[in-house]
Amino acid sequence: MTENEISRILVGIFIKVHTSLGPGLLESVYESAICFELSTLNINYQRQAGIAVWYEGVRMDIGFRADIIVDNKVIIEIKSVEAVNPVVFKTLLTYLRLTNKKLGLLANFNVVLMKNGITRIANNLDT
Repeated sequence: MTENEISRILVGIFIKVHTSLGPGLLESVYESAICFELSTLNINYQRQAGIAVWYEGVRMDIGFRADIIVDNKVIIEIKSVEAVNPVVFKTLLTYLRLTNKKLGLLANFNVVLMKNGITRIANNLDT
């Protein structure tokens, strides 16, 4: 699957989870529900994957922990906050650059309509 195909599936999953559970729960609850949905669709994912970072030629064992990486192509960052801090968007872009991945989805579940809580961050993604 391409990043865009995965993205379409994930948006559907986010909306389904949000419709079922509603806003305001812990991020870990939404993460578990998303992983459940990915499992039922037989889509490969890694949950809470530690990502190493290289600095000055030295490997730092863990630079960050991705909430979910889908099919080794799309990084999902899950939030459940009243307002997303603008630096979070840049942070997700940094994660994409460090992993050479092309697409990230920021999903904030603390919204009335889930479509308003999804932000797509691209890193040299072909359209």
